[in-house]
Amino acid sequence: MKPRELVGTAKVPQGEELRLFRRGEDFMIVLDRNELMNSRMSGSEEALATMTCDRLRGRSAPRLLIGGYGMGFTLRAALNVLGRDARVAVAELVPEIVEWARGPMAALTAGCLDDPRVELVVADVAEIMRRSPGTFDAILLDVDNGPDGLIRSANDRLYSPRGLATAKAALKSGGILAIWSAAPDPAFTRRLKEAGFTVEETTVRARSNGKGARHTLWFGRA
Repeated sequence: MKPRELVGTAKVPQGEELRLFRRGEDFMIVLDRNELMNSRMSGSEEALATMTCDRLRGRSAPRLLIGGYGMGFTLRAALNVLGRDARVAVAELVPEIVEWARGPMAALTAGCLDDPRVELVVADVAEIMRRSPGTFDAILLDVDNGPDGLIRSANDRLYSPRGLATAKAALKSGGILAIWSAAPDPAFTRRLKEAGFTVEETTVRARSNGKGARHTLWFGRA
């Protein structure tokens, strides 16, 4: 097996250090001993996008907000199924992740950040939601490890009652709040319902071939 090569590090604002590794053509983003992302495991992040877009059928010129670029799996999957009239804002808190996307992971990024439908903002997705009432047809959150965060304690506010109220206010009527999580969380499901969302919860596999760990997706309709 080829050795793992450290490509770069990034300090998360008010959080921990991320490390980008490469092994052959594969990339991994790691926090301490936890592998947060791996370029070989994109299935659940892609499902977050495609299943959300399925729920937006019939809407003209949809506007989406994706919280967390990561390795771009969700963004690329969304662009593959959205029409030319769609607009997708991507909020990424860590500047180095954008630099990695345009640098060592450029082949993986496949030009998605240069798509004319995409607006990339280096900012906290919570702030974008706060200043964008009634703006989005869908908000897709793939931030941290889901409601049970690892990277940054401030991420917890996204999944709090106040954070969910902010997300709901940023959605158009009938819009979708889609959330990725590494694990189920019954308390969070209840919190979503208490925030006024009609909730669907599903389990998907980590790999696009239907294998790997099981991850949880929530779809809350405002």
